[in-house]
Amino acid sequence: MSLSGIFARVVAVIGGAALQWRRLQGNVHAPAWGSAPVVPEAKPQGAIPTLKMPTAQGWAVGQKPVVAPGLKVNAFASGLKHPRWINVLPNGDVLIAEATQVAGPVRNMFGYAMQATMRRAAALGVSANCITLLRDRDGDGVAETSQTFMEGLNQPFGMALLSDTFYVGNVDGVVAFPYVAGADSITAPGKKLTNFKSGGHWTRSILPSPDGSKLYIGVGSLSNIAEGGMEVEEGRAAVYELDIASGKSRIFGAGLRNPVGLAWEPTTNALWTVVNERDGLGDETPPDYLTSVRDGGFYGWPYCYWGKTVDDRVPQDPALVATAITPDYALGGHTASLGLCWLPAGTLPGFPDGMVIGQHGSWNRSTLSGYKVVFIPFVNGKPSGPPRDILSGFLAPDEKVSYGRPVGVTLTPDGALLVADDVGDVIWRVTAAA
Repeated sequence: MSLSGIFARVVAVIGGAALQWRRLQGNVHAPAWGSAPVVPEAKPQGAIPTLKMPTAQGWAVGQKPVVAPGLKVNAFASGLKHPRWINVLPNGDVLIAEATQVAGPVRNMFGYAMQATMRRAAALGVSANCITLLRDRDGDGVAETSQTFMEGLNQPFGMALLSDTFYVGNVDGVVAFPYVAGADSITAPGKKLTNFKSGGHWTRSILPSPDGSKLYIGVGSLSNIAEGGMEVEEGRAAVYELDIASGKSRIFGAGLRNPVGLAWEPTTNALWTVVNERDGLGDETPPDYLTSVRDGGFYGWPYCYWGKTVDDRVPQDPALVATAITPDYALGGHTASLGLCWLPAGTLPGFPDGMVIGQHGSWNRSTLSGYKVVFIPFVNGKPSGPPRDILSGFLAPDEKVSYGRPVGVTLTPDGALLVADDVGDVIWRVTAAA
């Protein structure tokens, strides 16, 4: 075992003792979910926050996630290299962005412990930096061919095709490439349209506007609560709007610590996102969330959370706090909700209109959360009702190992739900059972 692996196990033992101590202090609360969650009082964890992640194990031969009644799941493709995001082209070709977080500078012992733990959980490593093309020519729900579509990218994540231009969200900016319908690959040089700071939360999701004139891009913060100062956070923790014709971009919504998945709600035509909130305040404090994003809206980070609840660890800006918008729907503490797509009623049997969310899973809580794909029903353009599991079973019952971790979710033209699993290295396909 490597030195990093030994250190990670030592950290796990120390962390386990800390977890037991916190449980004895009564710091265990009901999950914070829904439109009016009970968010527990903050319990700052100090210099040694809760650190708990399962060891990445992967799936045994024939093993699958647990699927909701009335549905079935199969592996659409396997053997990938940390698949994170999915884009389905008009002809049915499926593109997979393969990338992962890379190690940054270590500033203290906790940073080293965090990196060692993340490596054990397969959440940190060498990024493949490519996009893979999958094809299911015979329509049996399994891709027969897998080939490199693009390579040499910089932590690619979001993708979008508009007319004859293919857009890629690299960590340092959105790049536009010429695209020919049905192409097996793109090798032509691209044109960089935006510049974003690297490091920290690295995913850059992309969503075209319904009329194709704009792109919306999620850009996460560098840090947890701007502990390095707000100057290094400038231009981050936001959803951007890029006007394609003019090439100009602007911040559309701000104060969003790490907005990843983006989707349109068709009744109101509102933009929605899922956001990963801050760490170090307790198991359920604050919850990650699903929210509509208002043009010019501010959602609290780093000064406050779930509306105007002030984070005392952060130097304050009372004027901004006064404008903070309360998110629409809580998704539980530290669930790492990343993937997002709209699911029209009837696409999967028994499911009404709503949003599908890929929850990557927690590290900063005593009992792990997330590690599943959930559905949030919508009525009249708003979340309405409790969540429902679509896929679960990504985590062992004793929480020691993970078989997979869901990330991106999207629909195919024939109504199948695809889920990227970046620990299992699988793309799962969910359809009706009969």
